[in-house]
Order: sequence, then structure tokens, then C-alpha cells
Amino acid sequence: MSLSRTTLLFLALAPFAFGASKEMQELQRDVALLQDQVRTMQRNQDEKFAAMLALVQQTLESVNRTNVAVGVMENKFNDAMKRQEQSVSGPVANVGQKLDQMSEDFRAVRESVLDMNTRMGKLDAKMADLQNLINTMQRPAAPPPGTTPNSGDIGATTQAPSGPPAGVSAGETYTNAFRDYRGQKYDLALQEFSDYLKYFSKTELAPNAQFYLGDIYYHKGDYDNALQGFDAVLEQYSENSKTADAHYMKGLTLLKMNKRDSAAREFRDVIAKFPDSEVAPRAKDQLKQLGLSAGTASKRKRN
Repeated sequence: MSLSRTTLLFLALAPFAFGASKEMQELQRDVALLQDQVRTMQRNQDEKFAAMLALVQQTLESVNRTNVAVGVMENKFNDAMKRQEQSVSGPVANVGQKLDQMSEDFRAVRESVLDMNTRMGKLDAKMADLQNLINTMQRPAAPPPGTTPNSGDIGATTQAPSGPPAGVSAGETYTNAFRDYRGQKYDLALQEFSDYLKYFSKTELAPNAQFYLGDIYYHKGDYDNALQGFDAVLEQYSENSKTADAHYMKGLTLLKMNKRDSAAREFRDVIAKFPDSEVAPRAKDQLKQLGLSAGTASKRKRN
């Protein structure tokens, strides 16, 4: 009886045992396939990593060779620069010494020229003083006090002495006037330059005195008299050291008077006639501010 039950139970569970065994086999087969894929991926990864490691090694070796080559080139370049510097430093030093020597020579020449100009100015002033003294000696003596003119002298005019007062010299007058001008004592300098032109109008420094008169009027805002002063430099004296400055300052004065076209002509005269003067660049700047060039006509309406 019990054997029969056992047999029946085995027969009843047999299908389940066979089914479980089949699923287990399939699962084992899937696991085996997965393991094979993992091994394949690992092998491929190892191969790629080995190749990458070889490339990195080659790159590192190439960089090291490049660094060595750059170091060699840098050493060669430094050696070449040192040799070049050694070969050039000597001539450059000699040129520098020669330039310094030439600069000293030019400075000495300039000082000599300035000294000569100063002496010439003093000599000119002394000549003017001597001429005035001669003129004073040649004038007839004044009549004694109380002397009355005869009937033939009635209506005759008496000329004022043409020479400077006693003790007044050209050099001292000009020096005092220029000192006061530089000190901006314009009223005093105006009188002193006027006296200089009154008594020493034929001297070498007369154009300078006339120019400074115009410049004083310009700084005082008296542009009419300033214009007359600069015109006097240009019209009454031949070309001198203040001619270019007089043209330029005349142009500035005309600008102050809103006479732009006339001012532009003065600036162009400076550039055309005195291109190497100190005021030529300033004249170009003034034309540029007016919207003009050195060779074009005015494009603005005259005010």
C-alpha cells in the first residue's frame, strides 16, 4: 500500500522535475554566454588599453625629444646672441662716445654763438650810444637864460632834442624792458620798449622791441594796437629773427578779432616762408583747428 503511494507521488512530481531541469539548463547557458561576452569585452579593453599605453609612451618620448631639441636650439641661440652682442657692443659704445662728444661740441658751439650774439647786441647798443653822443655834441648850444629871439626869429619853431636823455643807454633800456616783460610787468615794459624805439629805432634789437610791444598789447587784450605792433615789425624792418613770430602772432590776433580768412593767410605765410621756424608747427595746428590745410582755401564763411 505504501509502495503504491510512493510510486504515485513520484509519477505526479516527475513533470515538474523535468521542467525545472530544463529552465536551469537554459539559465546556465545564458550565464555562460554572458561570461563569454564579459571575457571578450575585457580582452578588447585590455588590447585597446595596451595600444593607448603604447601611444602615450610614444608621445612622451616625442615630447622629451622635442624638449631636448628646443634646449639645444635655445643654447645655440643664446650663444649666437652673446657673440652678436660682443661684436656689436664695441662699435655701439664707440658711436655713443662719439655722439656724446658731438653733443658737447654742439653745446660749445651754441654757447659760443649765443655769447657772440650777446656781444654783438652790446656792441650795437654801444654804437647807438656813441652815435647819440655825437649827435648831442653836434647840436648847437642852447641860448643863455633870458635871451629873447630877434624879430627874424619870431614864428620859428624850436626842435626837440632827438637823442636820449643823459645817462640813458640802449643796452640798459632794452635789458630793463625785457626783464619787466618777462616778469609780466606789462605797463612798465610797454613804456620802456616805447622809449627804446623812440631813441634807438635804428639798432639791431629794434624789431624785437617792436614785436614785444605788439605781444604786450595782445596779452592785455588790446587787439587793435597788437595788430599795429606786429604789422610794424613786418613793414618797418627787413626780415629778422622776429619776422616769423610776428606773422604767427598777427594770425592769432586776427583770430581774436574773428577775421579767420586773414588769420589763415598769416599762418600759411609762416609755413611757406619759414618752414623750419619754431612757430611753423603751431601754425599748422591753428589751420587744422580751423578745418583747413596749409594749401587749401578757406571753407568757412568769413565772420
